[in-house]
Amino acid sequence: METCDGKIGHFCGVIGIYSPSEINIPEKLFFLLFALQHRGQESCGIAYRKNDRIVAYKDLGMVSTVLGRYLSEDRPSRIGIGHVRYSTSGGNKLENAQPMVVSCNKGEIALAHNGNISNTEELKAMLFAEGSIFQSTSDTELILHYLSRLRWKDFTGALTETLLRFEGAYSLVMIWNQTLIGIRDPFGFRPLYYGTKDGVTVFASETCALDILQITDYRGVEPGEMIIVDDSGTRSIHFAKSEKIRQCVFELIYFARPDSHIFGHSVHLVRKHMGAALARHDRESGFSGADLVLPVPDSGNSAALGYAEEAGIPFDLGLTRNHYTGRSFIMPTPGQRELAVRMKLHPIRDILEGKRVILVDDSLVRGTTSRIIVELIREAGAREVHLRLSSPEIKWPCFFGIDIPTRQELISNQMDPQALARHIGADSVRFLEERQLCGCLPEAGDFCYACFNGDYPCKVKIQN
Repeated sequence: METCDGKIGHFCGVIGIYSPSEINIPEKLFFLLFALQHRGQESCGIAYRKNDRIVAYKDLGMVSTVLGRYLSEDRPSRIGIGHVRYSTSGGNKLENAQPMVVSCNKGEIALAHNGNISNTEELKAMLFAEGSIFQSTSDTELILHYLSRLRWKDFTGALTETLLRFEGAYSLVMIWNQTLIGIRDPFGFRPLYYGTKDGVTVFASETCALDILQITDYRGVEPGEMIIVDDSGTRSIHFAKSEKIRQCVFELIYFARPDSHIFGHSVHLVRKHMGAALARHDRESGFSGADLVLPVPDSGNSAALGYAEEAGIPFDLGLTRNHYTGRSFIMPTPGQRELAVRMKLHPIRDILEGKRVILVDDSLVRGTTSRIIVELIREAGAREVHLRLSSPEIKWPCFFGIDIPTRQELISNQMDPQALARHIGADSVRFLEERQLCGCLPEAGDFCYACFNGDYPCKVKIQN
């Protein structure tokens, strides 16, 4: 099955809050998670301290549906975490929803995880052989199993040893007894921000969530850093230092909200730079002659603006989007998927008729949805359709928190851009080249480009 928008999926978003005095923590978690809904639409949940214990509520569904109950009354607390999930690692099952809450020899722990552990099979086989019993198929549960089995009396030491055993991507928020902890893996794959206002400390996957509470005093949790917040204050521990930082470049290309800052950069402005780079590439290659720059909403909006400004071609919204279908609207057959796309996107004939159109989107995975969108634009009377993608060709799967199909399912491993244009019915297709993408990014060497070139920062098991 395939989502109707044909996009690659992101695993999760996380939130953590600590207050020196009691406030309505569940209500604040609701609003912050609502701001991160784009990072996962299939399950969500919260965990918070209620009196002397951690309580949790989670379910399949969107934040407004699952957690709306927490807007009805005051629930005083000092500490809580939250999670939204896109179910790829382990599937869309309630037992895989987070936060996960356990009581063990280290005390009560609640954990929410954004990312993907790349050495899961090895660790799970070892723990299973030693008698561990697993209640989910999520790699997040492995962290709790490993942590509980260590005989350290010092919790920070046990947590550090646990983290050093895990490879891959993990941005974590954790409640341990009366303590809130935020953690980012040594490669820094996934973003995690830390901010304060009026004594309240907040961790969030994106700055757009911090904006909800009008937090302006914030910074990114550094790769390999653990920030611990409790009654004694806030302290930082650098538990590991990687020789290389490998932040996920797709956070800037597609996943993050355009009003966020990710890895220190404005998402909207970086995407505009990508669109401008596409326009320069077209100009340098001799391509000319378009009447209109058109984004695939909403992911192509910023790049299309950048393209239009650089090329001096009018920008317009020739596709309207029905926002009520959602990213995770799934249909099992090709005919149903085409209907789903038509339900989600509809062309404006008065804008498109007789026009030569530059169609800008963020990426191309299987090509199925792009074919339908090109068909829609032609049905509306467009004379030419030229597809431009603000990312390089995706040729390799991701093992660090993104749902990318196997290599054989990725259409760029089957066709070059010319054949791809014929396949989807476009007059031309052009991708942003990797070198051009790097030119749009300050500190370009600090990003992971493995889905484009197969150069993984750590050992992975690739299935074709």
